Amino acid sequence: MRFQIARPVFFFAVIFASVFSLNACGKQLPNLIDPNITLSTTTSLNDSGLLEYLNPLLLKETGVKMDIVSQGTGAAIQTAMDGNADVIFVHSKAAEETFVKDGYGVKRIEIMYNYFVIVGPKEDPAKIKNSGLTASQALAKIHESESVFVSRGDDSGTHKKELALWKAAAVTPSGDAYVSAGKGMGDVLTMCDEMQGYTLTDKATYLSMKDQLDLEILVEESADLLNQYTVIAVNPDKWSTTNTGQVDVFIDWLTSKKTLDRIAEFGKEEFGEALFFINYVE
Repeated sequence: MRFQIARPVFFFAVIFASVFSLNACGKQLPNLIDPNITLSTTTSLNDSGLLEYLNPLLLKETGVKMDIVSQGTGAAIQTAMDGNADVIFVHSKAAEETFVKDGYGVKRIEIMYNYFVIVGPKEDPAKIKNSGLTASQALAKIHESESVFVSRGDDSGTHKKELALWKAAAVTPSGDAYVSAGKGMGDVLTMCDEMQGYTLTDKATYLSMKDQLDLEILVEESADLLNQYTVIAVNPDKWSTTNTGQVDVFIDWLTSKKTLDRIAEFGKEEFGEALFFINYVE
């Protein structure tokens, strides 16, 4: 008795055999599912070195790789709103909540936090070190002393925090001593060092550059310096091109205890302290 194979079954059998044959020969075939995700993130997080550390681990353990686009938080969120990112990793709560409320993001997931710090020259002309001042009070003192202050000036999460602190201090910074750089955190720290001025920075970026700078941490761990980092998947209902399946894999991996434990240890060996503190557990 002769058996006939239905055409659809035969077709897929041929495709499977071809794929197996090419793979056996060591040839690469185009992936039917793109393993890469575009992560739109902040310069401060990228400059800390954490993403560079995590990316090869993510690839090895899940097959997913991050294509990292590093910008200020405002630009990072806009990139996702324009449909050019699959997921964002940022630090500006009000902007994040608006992103989700307007339907661009699925859900805010708070992953980790650290603190912004105010750094400046060792001479500290504004006399803010060990003063017991809050960050906003310290900024007021810097302004009163007419010392140089270098601002990100780029609508980043750090810049938004700085503006909120000036507002709390009831000060509108202006004049030649207030320098709006329009640059990322690493560049701003370099400028600040060259000008021997003050700036607001995330602690992780400062520690990663500390050996290259003649600047000290002068104000830290004030209640108004908390710096929360959040991951948000882009909503596929807004952008059907979103690589949702791979983003889900990434978020599951990122929020796993194994990955969170790694983040909690990151920086200890090199800097003597963790750069981030975990506040989300799956």
